[in-house]
Amino acid sequence: MSEPGLDRTAAATRAAELRALIDDYDHHYYVLDDPRVPDVEYDRRLRELQAIETDYPDLVTPDSPTQRVGGTPLDAFEEVRHETPMLSLGNAFSEEEVREFDRRVREGLEVAQVVYAAEPKLDGVAISLAYENGRLVRAATRGDGASGENVTENVRTIAAIPLRLRGEGWPARLEVRGEIYMPLAGFEAFNAAARNAGERTLVNPRNAAAGSLRQLDPKMTAARPLAFFAYSVATRDGVPDHQLATLERLRDWGFPVNPEVTTVRGVDGLLAYYAAIGEKRAGLGYDIDGVVYKVDAFDDQETLGFVSRAPRWALAHKFPAQEEITRLLAIDVQVGRTGAITPVARLEPVFVGGVTVTNATLHNEDEIRRKDARPGDWVVVRRAGDVIPEVARVLVERREGELAPFEMPAECPVCGSAVERDEDQAVARCTGGLVCPAQVKQRIGHFASRKALDIEGLGDKLVQQLVDTGLVGTVADLFRLDADQLTELERMGEKSASNLVNAIGRSRTPELGRLLFALGIREVGEVTAANLARHFRSLEALREADIEALEAVDDVGPVVAAHVRAFFDEPHNIEVLEALRDAGVRYQVPEDTSGPQPLAGQTWVLTGTLGMPRIKAKNLLQSLGAKVSGSVSGKTSVLLAGENAGSKRDKAEKLGVEIMEEDAFQALLREHGLA
Repeated sequence: MSEPGLDRTAAATRAAELRALIDDYDHHYYVLDDPRVPDVEYDRRLRELQAIETDYPDLVTPDSPTQRVGGTPLDAFEEVRHETPMLSLGNAFSEEEVREFDRRVREGLEVAQVVYAAEPKLDGVAISLAYENGRLVRAATRGDGASGENVTENVRTIAAIPLRLRGEGWPARLEVRGEIYMPLAGFEAFNAAARNAGERTLVNPRNAAAGSLRQLDPKMTAARPLAFFAYSVATRDGVPDHQLATLERLRDWGFPVNPEVTTVRGVDGLLAYYAAIGEKRAGLGYDIDGVVYKVDAFDDQETLGFVSRAPRWALAHKFPAQEEITRLLAIDVQVGRTGAITPVARLEPVFVGGVTVTNATLHNEDEIRRKDARPGDWVVVRRAGDVIPEVARVLVERREGELAPFEMPAECPVCGSAVERDEDQAVARCTGGLVCPAQVKQRIGHFASRKALDIEGLGDKLVQQLVDTGLVGTVADLFRLDADQLTELERMGEKSASNLVNAIGRSRTPELGRLLFALGIREVGEVTAANLARHFRSLEALREADIEALEAVDDVGPVVAAHVRAFFDEPHNIEVLEALRDAGVRYQVPEDTSGPQPLAGQTWVLTGTLGMPRIKAKNLLQSLGAKVSGSVSGKTSVLLAGENAGSKRDKAEKLGVEIMEEDAFQALLREHGLA
């Protein structure tokens, strides 16, 4: 019970005081690592607040510390679509790879030295925390990067994560990304208690964190000793222009930030940081599997952009892996989503780095030859980066008798198409392209993605259902779907089915460049696809082009030309293209760029929200001869500024760069017959 005689007004005042006091205690304990009071005093204040809220239930607030554990167990987690994808990072395992990363960054930014933010790479679970008006409203796991699981009730139980932001100046909407992990001391204490009780222990801190976060009952998560470090934000709204400064701002708003984060200069600074953290690793109190480097300036990050699903401006530098010895039972091959034929070692089960490993990658045929790996050998298995198992080496001295060497199959084991390997490439690939069942889900997902045909509502899980049920075998089958077929699928109602059919219908007339990008031709990205479309202006002309004609296109060299030619030489791919045509897909011919190039020699930069898709504005500028860059510099000729233009406009003004509003841009397009 609360203090006798406490009326509602006094109770409300005291409850607010206690919530602020306990919040301050939590902040000093979990964020600043500076406990302000003994545990008994903390518990006394928390019980007092609980008593007041019991007497006056209407005084309970969602962000009260008494509400961290609540709610009833779930049957399943709700899927959450990330507004900004949670991308993975490229990995480096050697000094040479780090130096190559720094070289690419310097050349991309055209500078002699780069300032990086560096921090330990925690071995935990990535999480996205959404705040509205300073209050936590959603927490979601990374999932596949595009969508994850709603684990809000579980995350609310983690005291290190603020339910309400501290300080001031935070934006109305804020999405913070970070890592949930289990400290080593908590992990050991939990296992000790479990052993004493005769219960099952946790395998390792990383698995323990992941399993704890996915408990359907929040009370189970609350019983696990989980912690959190913030490492990024999803958007730049309301935060500083640099990574380290943003983390410092997040710390002011109540988020724990790894105390080891800092900035370094150049590749020597990166390598020195890696070495320093490696020496500290054993005493950090939590598991890490490497360090992360990020270009510190957000403008520079935007300039560098992304490749595939990873940023060009960040790198994970992994520590050496753990190793064990086991028997290689057989070598199979798997066909990946891009057609890569990867040899896979089938192993006698072995416990490596906290998990039981039965399969490991052998990478490619050359690697098998170099290691001389043969079924029956004893091998050393390593979890590369503590994640991906691989056969590190073969113990040839333990070989027993004559063992047959491995031979790469000449045909795809899935679709029977020819397996080809470029002379300068280590990876062999299936040439089945659009028809190979091993690749079809990835192909369809790419075909429907935003930068390709942009079929709204066709996500990975639905693609999996369409393929698994036999409704779709190639991308052409999408255009034959009807609402009645779709409503038979799990969790697909009539409205959703109708919306998807309409979205597919809207995608029947794509721009040629988008269609080429959607086909997933090796090495043909958005820019190359647009260049091919502008140059040949028809799919038919592109199909007939020889290597010499292809190499005449901007951004197309011998390798890309060979891949384009190989794609159109595969009969299965032509069958799918003809099926697309028969299904009513008709591409739009791009604007003719054979006329005058009035903007030749100029460099333009786009910023803010334009009245047309940014890719369209970019294509129009390129058709007039302009080069389009991602960042403002002294070499910029014109900044095209839409609504809500931000730091780029400020920088252009400082540099005296011409700024063109969209009305003037539209007039320019009309002048040249493009609007």
